[in-house]
Amino acid sequence: MAFEASAREWLGVTVIHASGKLTLGAGGTALRDTLHVLVHKGHRKFLVNMAEVDFIDSFGIGELVRSYATVRKQGGELKLVHVTQKVHDLLQITRIHTLFEIHTDEHAAIRGFM
Repeated sequence: MAFEASAREWLGVTVIHASGKLTLGAGGTALRDTLHVLVHKGHRKFLVNMAEVDFIDSFGIGELVRSYATVRKQGGELKLVHVTQKVHDLLQITRIHTLFEIHTDEHAAIRGFM
């Protein structure tokens, strides 16, 4: 399944719904491209819902890190929510989980921006 990312606004936070495989060749730059456009439109608070991301490879990890760096460079925040166990394990093994605030509840994550 190709990777897709769509955005919605909720309480001043841009929630990115990600789905599919975050891999090289599967539309993996969709997350970075979406965030890039939104950051340049002035959005600064991002929550990426990863509930439907079932696989990430090394390219996908790089995309998460690049997305995080893009947002932080502009003074913003990027958090993750509903990370599947498989993806969470990979983030822990690679120590990337230390970059992100990872939440299990979308409402709590959004309140954390306030």
